[in-house]
Amino acid sequence: MTQQFDSETSSNANTTAGVLTDHSDVLLDDSGREGGSRHDDVQWQEREERNALRHVAGLGELEDVTQVEYRKVRLERVVLVGVWSGAVTTQAAAEESMRELAALAQTAGAEVCDAVLQQRYKPDAATYIGSGKAKELAGIVARRQADTIIADDDLPPSQRRALEDATKIKVVDRTAVILDIFAQHATSREGKAQVELAQLEYMLPRLRGWGGSLSRQAGGRAAGADAGIGSRGPGETKIEMDRRVIRTRIARLRRQIAHMAPARDVKRGSRRRFGLPTIAVVGYTNAGKSSLINRLTGSRELVENALFATLDTAVRRARTHDGRVYAYVDTVGFVRRLPTQLVEAFKSTLEEVSQADIIMHVVDASHPDPFSQVDAVNEVLSGIEGASDIPRIVVFDKIDRVADGVRERLRGLAPEAELVSALSGEGISHLRSRVEGMLPVPDVHISALLPYDQGGLLSRIRQYGRVSSVDYRGDGIKVEADVDSMLASHVVAVSID
Repeated sequence: MTQQFDSETSSNANTTAGVLTDHSDVLLDDSGREGGSRHDDVQWQEREERNALRHVAGLGELEDVTQVEYRKVRLERVVLVGVWSGAVTTQAAAEESMRELAALAQTAGAEVCDAVLQQRYKPDAATYIGSGKAKELAGIVARRQADTIIADDDLPPSQRRALEDATKIKVVDRTAVILDIFAQHATSREGKAQVELAQLEYMLPRLRGWGGSLSRQAGGRAAGADAGIGSRGPGETKIEMDRRVIRTRIARLRRQIAHMAPARDVKRGSRRRFGLPTIAVVGYTNAGKSSLINRLTGSRELVENALFATLDTAVRRARTHDGRVYAYVDTVGFVRRLPTQLVEAFKSTLEEVSQADIIMHVVDASHPDPFSQVDAVNEVLSGIEGASDIPRIVVFDKIDRVADGVRERLRGLAPEAELVSALSGEGISHLRSRVEGMLPVPDVHISALLPYDQGGLLSRIRQYGRVSSVDYRGDGIKVEADVDSMLASHVVAVSID
């Protein structure tokens, strides 16, 4: 059954996460039956109420999450639709997933005009939400004058086509929205190639053609004068030709990305050659990774209140209190159900995580369910070879936005985590000290007397080693430090004693 909330209740619902308002249209009994036992009527009503499409409150009025240029044009109006099963997830988790989908849609440049959820055992094999609910959704689309439907799942091509036929507008899924955002935010040559590769791999099984467009190239005599009997026919269809072109482009992109790997290896090799420790900063998208790096290093990395604002790996240097140099590596953010195409395409970028000395996991403390984001990031990290053996620091950022009760809850559930605010600077000094204490110690201990004309070498020891003592004597500079093997060989070559 359905209910309709008045304007005051609807307004209050916008400020309370998880409150649903039901669709105002009364669903008719498809069987058309009248009468029957009271028990059967109650069961039927409960079933209708359980399976009804329910509006997720407040998504049409979400705060704008980005100010990029494409928002100057008319925004695409979208309706969000999702299906959840009580045996798999909870209603609150399903609503939170829809809110995240709304943020993704707005980041992609769309205006969310409505969002509906349906509870059912599993998505309908034909139309995702069932034929009856598809007609009801078509009515919502018509009233809202929507241009697109976005499903909070990965839809197979058959479900997407059936839902398009029922609603008469374009239907896309969650993966398509994420790929669209990546395409808009990619700036480097490698990033653009990785996104295009992911898009083509997603598009390949979803090509669709109609009527005559399926048979554009003729066979038989039109294809070649010497073809002869048995070769006449429609020839290569248009959709087959499109698939061939896409496969060719995919192969070319994979070769290009493979050729870009040596340049990335050179940069990593240079950091390893000088013994430069690296800290890979990972986390959920829009968790505040870039802002935290800016606060820790004093740099001015791009910071934007948008999902996936950072796609290209950025390396920023920092110094310990005694002058040792180390680096923070900013990585692409993760999200629930990250498309497998993107994980595969960005594998070269995620290699930075496996090569790091420390992993800093940044979590948005102001999120309604931060630990669900922690689980999503850990799931992606588990697929990166070698990442499980690297020491980790969990950092709850944006702590200035949460109440004292939330702070206490975070401290109780994650006692080893750091609570910081990149905006106000709270907890930054303690986090910096902890990071410096976890930096790996170089494996060679030296005790050498350097001539005074080797000031440059002493500077390198301070930058890339851990200095225990420096004594300026009459016959030279007595240095005790831990350095890597390459730097140790230089010290031994110029040492006086």
